[in-house]
Amino acid sequence: MKASPTCEDKMVETREPFTAVRLFVYEMKQDDPQKCTSRKLARFSLATSLTRRRHIPRQAIVLNPLAPTVLNSQDRTQAERGGLAVVDCSWKRVKGAFSARLSRRSRRLPYLVAANPVHYGRLFELSSLEALAAALYILDHREQAKKIVRIYKWGPAFLSLNKNLLEEYAQAETTEAIAKIEEAYFCV
Repeated sequence: MKASPTCEDKMVETREPFTAVRLFVYEMKQDDPQKCTSRKLARFSLATSLTRRRHIPRQAIVLNPLAPTVLNSQDRTQAERGGLAVVDCSWKRVKGAFSARLSRRSRRLPYLVAANPVHYGRLFELSSLEALAAALYILDHREQAKKIVRIYKWGPAFLSLNKNLLEEYAQAETTEAIAKIEEAYFCV
């Protein structure tokens, strides 16, 4: 006769196989609210919405397109401890949004191609959702990346469009290695 599972056994079965990275979105409310990917992430409880810049946790890695340091696999432990943060702003106002006050642990993402309907096919002009998904993928939290992109029909297309790049970036351990990948794909 088979023993029935205990409460402890049931708890083990329901645990996710990975440690989720906490996600934060600082919304500057410069874009159309209907197209705002960060608001939808917060609505689905996949990210924490922040209303003030100073609320970004000190230990979080801020994804900053103007940062001199590129995100790589060596940043994984820090992201697991402090989380990942994006600043949701208009690409037209990006320089003002990423002032010196956001320099804490800023990292730029390596070059990727956008799949969102507003900037489809453009290099580097990612939505907040795409930026977080790319960072999670590079930091070997692929299941979490796949989970968050599913909130949009076009979301999974971002991961498939950039699959080879993301795989190579995830293997790179230094800024120099990522620079070589970017140069090979984009001649930068």
